Amino acid sequence: MEVREKFILISTIVVLFLAGISVFWPSILWVFLLVAPLILLGVFDILQKKHTIRRNFPLIGRFRYILESIRPEIMQYFVETDTEGRPLNRILRSLVYQRAKGENDTEPFGTQMDIYHSGYEWLEHSMYAKNNPKEIGKFPRLLIGGKDCKQPYSSSLLNISAMSFGSLSKNAVLALNKGAKMGDFAHNTGEGGISDYHLEHGGDLIWQIGTAYFGCRNDDGTFNEKTFRENALRPQVKMIEIKLSQGAKPGHGGILPAVKNTEEIAKIRHIKPGIAVHSPPSHSAFSDPIQFMYFIKKLRDLSDGKPIGFKLCLGRKQEFMDFCEAMIATGIQPDFITVDGGEGGTGAAPVEFSNSMGMPLREGLIFVHDTLVGFNLKKDIKVIVAGKIITGFHMARAIALGADGCNSARAMMLSIGCIQALKCNTNTCPVGVATQNASLVKGLVVEDKAPRAYRYHEATIHSFLELVAAAGLNDPSELTRNHISKRIGLYNVQTYDEIYPYMEPGSLLNIDTIPESYKKFFHLTRIMK
Repeated sequence: MEVREKFILISTIVVLFLAGISVFWPSILWVFLLVAPLILLGVFDILQKKHTIRRNFPLIGRFRYILESIRPEIMQYFVETDTEGRPLNRILRSLVYQRAKGENDTEPFGTQMDIYHSGYEWLEHSMYAKNNPKEIGKFPRLLIGGKDCKQPYSSSLLNISAMSFGSLSKNAVLALNKGAKMGDFAHNTGEGGISDYHLEHGGDLIWQIGTAYFGCRNDDGTFNEKTFRENALRPQVKMIEIKLSQGAKPGHGGILPAVKNTEEIAKIRHIKPGIAVHSPPSHSAFSDPIQFMYFIKKLRDLSDGKPIGFKLCLGRKQEFMDFCEAMIATGIQPDFITVDGGEGGTGAAPVEFSNSMGMPLREGLIFVHDTLVGFNLKKDIKVIVAGKIITGFHMARAIALGADGCNSARAMMLSIGCIQALKCNTNTCPVGVATQNASLVKGLVVEDKAPRAYRYHEATIHSFLELVAAAGLNDPSELTRNHISKRIGLYNVQTYDEIYPYMEPGSLLNIDTIPESYKKFFHLTRIMK
């Protein structure tokens, strides 16, 4: 006899039995009222045709879906070791929480990392380590602004990476911006535009312009110079970043689920509310590298000379080289370039794009840095990186590989209460960070979370500077690839300058000095030919 047939038979017997004895013992009616709904659920399971397990195993089959729904929590709290969690393991998450709360962030009993596993990295210290890293409040700054910039910006070495209002809740934006104001670091708006919540506390802003031109668009989605200038001239806007692509979904364009597209967000973005919004995969304001350079100049002119840069997750290397040649041909250069890694991402992304598209941060950073050096462009352009920048070592590694500064998104989210529930795309974030559900958003108290963002930032910068001092260096700019070692195999260790030798300045400008690994690009159609 099949399970569902047994269920029907047993249910019928139970109902008849309870109904019969309730005539003599009325109190049995309470048992009947408890059992009857379960029987009805079982009958419904048998009759429905959508779920085979529930149809074949009525009532009992529901436990499979219940357990599946809480699987992430079971894995995170009971199964995963401290080093196994993804995207960020418990060691990293706990470190952010401890620093954000101002708690002890030291580790007892030695490292939990497998230091003999291929891929393990470390910073080489010096016997002549410096005694005193920079004091909190006196951290070194990064001046961003090239030869054509009239309003250069003195930036922190660690800033909040791009996350839009819409992707994040209003309270999350308020907390991050207030924390940025307290710690004198910058807050990237993400491509969703500038909201009142970005402005309320007066924190420095990096205004990101995406392919949909939210905050500076016409009704047909094209770029609007007038509204761009109005926003660009705001005193809180310190830099402007053109988003070409992002690590989570390079070549796809941003996604705002319909459930998050409220009346308020739609008004800020100049779109219709209640519909899913998919930003175009590419810009309509330019279609080739030369046009892109002139678009950069236009934004610089419209903003009265504020730093203009662009963000990309590296894809085809040839296309970035075309950008460099366009800079030389036009004499127009960005003030900064933000390199996002394929491991980046805080919001919604198709699985194939998130897992299998875009160059990882380290390889992308090295190529961008070396190519700029090869074209003699690096001296005027600052390189910023984003993509799992969580600890001081992550900053040290990135700067050693060629970055000038760092951005972080997920660590900043964790600092204001994110628990890595992995519900950013469902509008059900339980801690009110990545949702527009008012009942969940109100649980995030700005006055409590803003200082946490500030404390995390300060502690991480301080830790980074301690590493720099331990390496015997006076300034972060002295970090080189020679300072970071990587285990290639059980018996093979190399420094990053051995794995990725430095590019000779100007070597890509002369056919006789082009490195072998770059020669294939010069056989393709070149913009300057």
